[in-house]
Amino acid sequence: MPAEEGPGETRPASPDEVRRAAELREIIARHDHLYHVRDAPEVTDAVYDRLFAELLSLEAAHPGLADPDSPTQRVGGAPAEGFAEVVHEVPMLSLANAFEESGVADFDRRVRERLGLAEGEEVEYAAETKLDGVALSLRYEHGRLAVAATRGDGARGEDVTANVRTVRSIPLRLAGDGFPERLEVRGEVYLPLDRFERLNEEQRMRGEREFVNPRNAAAGGLRQLDPRATRSRRLMFFCHGAGRADGIPSAATHRGLLRRLDEWGLRVSPDVRVVRGVAGCVAYYREIEARRERLGYQIDGVVYKVNRLEDQHRLGSVARAPRWALAHKFPAEEAVTRLLDIDVQVGRTGSLTPVARLSPVFVGGVTVTNATLHNQDEVARKDVRVGDRVVVRRAGDVIPQVLRAVDPESRAPGAPRFEMPAECPVCGAPAVRAEGQSATRCTAGLRCPAQRKEAIRHFASRRAMDIEGLGEKLVDQLVETGLVGTVADLYRLEDRREQIAALERMGELSTKNLLAGVKKSRGLPLPRFLYALGIPDVGEATAGALARHFGKLFRVREADEAALAEVRDVGPVVAAHVVAFFEANRGAVDDLMVEAGPAPVPVERPDGGGEAAEPLPLAGEVVVLTGALAAMTRDDARERLEALGAKVQGSVSKRTTLVVCGENPGSKRDRAEALGVRTLDEAGLLELLEGG
Repeated sequence: MPAEEGPGETRPASPDEVRRAAELREIIARHDHLYHVRDAPEVTDAVYDRLFAELLSLEAAHPGLADPDSPTQRVGGAPAEGFAEVVHEVPMLSLANAFEESGVADFDRRVRERLGLAEGEEVEYAAETKLDGVALSLRYEHGRLAVAATRGDGARGEDVTANVRTVRSIPLRLAGDGFPERLEVRGEVYLPLDRFERLNEEQRMRGEREFVNPRNAAAGGLRQLDPRATRSRRLMFFCHGAGRADGIPSAATHRGLLRRLDEWGLRVSPDVRVVRGVAGCVAYYREIEARRERLGYQIDGVVYKVNRLEDQHRLGSVARAPRWALAHKFPAEEAVTRLLDIDVQVGRTGSLTPVARLSPVFVGGVTVTNATLHNQDEVARKDVRVGDRVVVRRAGDVIPQVLRAVDPESRAPGAPRFEMPAECPVCGAPAVRAEGQSATRCTAGLRCPAQRKEAIRHFASRRAMDIEGLGEKLVDQLVETGLVGTVADLYRLEDRREQIAALERMGELSTKNLLAGVKKSRGLPLPRFLYALGIPDVGEATAGALARHFGKLFRVREADEAALAEVRDVGPVVAAHVVAFFEANRGAVDDLMVEAGPAPVPVERPDGGGEAAEPLPLAGEVVVLTGALAAMTRDDARERLEALGAKVQGSVSKRTTLVVCGENPGSKRDRAEALGVRTLDEAGLLELLEGG
């Protein structure tokens, strides 16, 4: 007689139970694929539910049967604290856009010229719908889903693997055989339109805010900290290509690649088609545009990709877009609504912007209630007034705009024209429009609460001081509770740990992460620090130019307009902004430097005069970057090289001393080899940046 099981103990699964569990997983996975990928279910929901319940029962009774690829694991685990960063091995590039047929013709001409095709010889394209969803990368290792990541900035995204495992149209294991050991699939997560309507109905019944469009609902669902919340959205997925694929059986065409992905159980759009030349592309565009409302999911255009993979490789990429693909966008949508009011918002740099408050209107896939009016001159030119019926336009992700009044003659007599206020609507300080400029600005600088919040958000942003854990809502709370008055106060938060932890949605762990992010931001290079200050019209390139020219922050701060105008890329307008910024915010900047402690790394002055720092490691190097980088963006690489003293240029010349070659480096590598210029791959670049 076997011994009785004690409390909390379980007996091992029998061989029959092991076989049955494996059989159930295979059956359920097959039905998931038929239902969610093929749209061809073979069993009723009741039959499926019984099979699923049987598997759940077996796995609960015998924990030793646990399998991370089991269909039962799609229900989602415990909520996560946040999302880890994932570096894309192959960058997720954007697409060049065309809005007119002439743009498609120009794209086709460039492709034929670069491929050296004869006059009249047509290019074969793979055409497909352009989903208005969320870009996603799936990495499979030995056929199993290992990592799922959002696009992010193209070089780095967020790890959303736990959430993606709940999306039933994404296989946890690839079907069949022949797939490579390591496969990176690219596609879009989206919310079907019928599910979007039901989701908003559920929101209304709960008295909660509705989602503005399916894309936002999908993006929000994918980034839920609790995977069970993602599962409730019932997201879908279409794959449209591959990033890295080691040892993939060769497919000569993009269409052939998609067929192979389809064979491995990945969901591919049924509307992919091979066409020839401009005429074939335009015909496909018109057909999809006519069927757009019947597709069941939101699209904002179509995509053309050169079909032969060898030709794609030959064409390569430029900046952040491949030369072999084009997005042909649908035209902007317009609607008519009532202009209820014109408010004035104060931006990060103190710029006052008139904003139209509109009677809600659905246009371009979203419900629009606000639209920018840009500045005083634009409002005057369009002559729109409160109470007018106005035309609103929105295309893709473009901010909605008010185009014109529908019938100015019918407006109420004496309707006043809009005038920009003489004082800041937030702090009451004088608002001034400098001669020759279109913007009206608040003169209070960081003393203005509106500028304070935006200045802190910008200061903490990834491309500035990169303070992790300091999001928009937390900035609002820190400013409104008085815990932070200026950017310098961020570095005093260690003394206010208990007060931070008591804020809404905070706690000990979130507070710890925030303070670690603040500490980590100390000591970044001077170009990053100058950019983080948020000086009007001083972007990353201009901040770098100022840092290289002056070497130390105090020199930039004390320079007059004439000295600033000598800097490359700095004209009289930017020079005036720099002087005005430091005059208005001298105390805040001094406080930040003296009491808060960020220590920008000095950059060597090109003239070697004054109190310049010792020569930096890469001083004298003239570097050219070409091709796509995986571990960082080209902008990040440029910034790090310049911080070490190198000068980064866009083209290879006799003065070039080093060319860094990423993926698809193109003609610049050939030019470097012809001139005998040293080249490095990305691994070599990383060694160089780390002091190797």
